[in-house]
Amino acid sequence: MGHKDIKKYILQCSVFMMGCFLCLFGYIVYLQVVAAPSLLANPLNTRGNAALSIVRGDILDINGKELATSSQPGQRSYPYGAIAAPVTGYLGEEIGSAGLEDIAGSDLTGQSRQLQMLGPIGQAIQAGRGNNVKLTVDADIQELAYEALGSNKGAVVVLDADTGAIIAMVSKPAIDPAEVESSWKDLRERKDSPLLNRVTQGLYPPGSTIKLLIADAALDEKVTDLNEVFKCTGKLQIGNEYIGESHGAVHGDHVTLEDAVTQSCNVTFGTLAMRMHGKGLENAFERFGFFEPIESEFHESKCHLPQFLKLGDGDTAQVGIGQGETLVTPLRMAMLASAYVNKGKVMVPYLVEEVISPTGLVLRKASPQKWREVTSPQRAGIISSFMENVVENGTGGAAAVPGIRVTGKTGTAENAAGADHGWFIGTAELPKRKIAFCVIVENSGGGGAVAAPIARQIIIALKNR
Repeated sequence: MGHKDIKKYILQCSVFMMGCFLCLFGYIVYLQVVAAPSLLANPLNTRGNAALSIVRGDILDINGKELATSSQPGQRSYPYGAIAAPVTGYLGEEIGSAGLEDIAGSDLTGQSRQLQMLGPIGQAIQAGRGNNVKLTVDADIQELAYEALGSNKGAVVVLDADTGAIIAMVSKPAIDPAEVESSWKDLRERKDSPLLNRVTQGLYPPGSTIKLLIADAALDEKVTDLNEVFKCTGKLQIGNEYIGESHGAVHGDHVTLEDAVTQSCNVTFGTLAMRMHGKGLENAFERFGFFEPIESEFHESKCHLPQFLKLGDGDTAQVGIGQGETLVTPLRMAMLASAYVNKGKVMVPYLVEEVISPTGLVLRKASPQKWREVTSPQRAGIISSFMENVVENGTGGAAAVPGIRVTGKTGTAENAAGADHGWFIGTAELPKRKIAFCVIVENSGGGGAVAAPIARQIIIALKNR
């Protein structure tokens, strides 16, 4: 081997080693700069979340009531227990964290992401007590909604339609966060899923509540208008199959679109869905944001939607009445309702109102943001008037409150695992604000009988708050 060959091999080896060094260096930079926030935010990263040497800040409701509090490092109590569990989440040295304990972990420990990435140096310069986190949630309304669900499984969410602030977020069954770590194994095996926040993570067929979106889409796609009259014989024939009306109802020969919403006519909405075909339905669900994740202070399950363009007529008609493959979260349905009291605009839902230092200084305050315009102000007004008629003359009468404009839509969602789920979504124009809400009571049958009265209790309680 000649002298030139040796030099050539040395150069090649040097280049190879330099390449390996650069790859290693690049990976270290990636971990420290790019991946560090997500790694620190991972609920299984107990080092970042537990912060056992720090007195963790309090989680407060909008009026300053304690939802989670600490008096010494490593100790945590939850005065509202299971009632506020879907909001606060839980915290454990071995199990990590969830809910606000996870999402707001850096604020509650008073340690910024930058300080956490410094490791021991960051711990040395960190304060002994974390910041308090004040939420948009009203503990009184949270407790009322929890009690109103009674022994039922289900979820309730109430939004300020103008801002997106979450006033209440209830899921049942739930468990006191202070008991989660000691009961971890049993909780994970329970079939009723007490650790699941049904508001943001529960996926359900929307049933007839989706008819608001279908009516809006049908007008937008111009497959109908306000003057068309439908005929309902109680059944819609599709090939050799039929879609029937609830309880064998027959709505007659003169059903307008408003009548169809008020009476929840399956024949009309199955027909409209088939007129729009897959593309029209896909456009509508896209316009209302059902394909898009919400970037906010909670973990939301992704809605499950069918492949619209591949559906036959029967499955397309099922989409029109909220059955089939469509699965949504209660939060999404409250947001859908909010569009119709807010002139077609949907705000980003949020939970954290303020972050407050141990000395009382407001470090950060919420800034409400528009999520998207989902429909025109004109169509929002039309659909809202239909929803008002549902409460005044239709299936949602149990939600009516004298002196308050209440709108709504009931729903009954077929459930393969048991009795039907009852839905009620809607809005109320209160003296001081407009609210939107969603109530779902699992295995309860029709939403008008069980879910709508819960909404009424909430509206009355919020009337002068």
